[in-house]
Amino acid sequence: MAVISFLERPRHTDHLRLRDGRTLTVRFVGADEGEALQRYFRNLSMGSRHSRFLGAMSELPPSELGHFLHVGENNRFSVLATVITDGRETIVGEARYGLEAETGRFEFGVSVDDLWHSQGIGSALIGNLECRAAALGARLMFGDTLRSNETMISLARKLGFAFARHPDDWKLVRFEKPVLSIAEEIPCASWRLVAEQRALEAAVV
Repeated sequence: MAVISFLERPRHTDHLRLRDGRTLTVRFVGADEGEALQRYFRNLSMGSRHSRFLGAMSELPPSELGHFLHVGENNRFSVLATVITDGRETIVGEARYGLEAETGRFEFGVSVDDLWHSQGIGSALIGNLECRAAALGARLMFGDTLRSNETMISLARKLGFAFARHPDDWKLVRFEKPVLSIAEEIPCASWRLVAEQRALEAAVV
């Protein structure tokens, strides 16, 4: 998939309902949001940053930040989860995901602002990623986390992921889940866009 243009990005935005009735917006990161993304990572607790990056890191290195901001580059994407607080958009979570087209494997990583834990944001974000994975044609989605990250392990188990040994690092555990086709409803914008494209192709044929 080619890099998604600035004009196409809003079409992949989703609005989800949280437990307290707030709206959680999941959208691609903007090319001009590097400082906002770095500020989000800096504001995470040391433990949350360690869990997200599987090691010590205070912020993204410039080269890695560039990858985060280039949506669709090498079939890798970054999204922000935001809510409106006091009339302003606030980043409360993020996710990075990518597809191996040859194998149909969809890898992802997520984080949630420490002040926004226990609001259902992690569950909503991963559920949205599952739909985005289906839209990309993925067959399996997986993530890696530290064995000590009980919060992520508990969430993954709750969401139906199975666990396996990490192939390269004993300190990590891998969680994975088959990606099911979505037939009865269209829960995310990316899937709707794919459905529209397939309908157009069928009409041409």
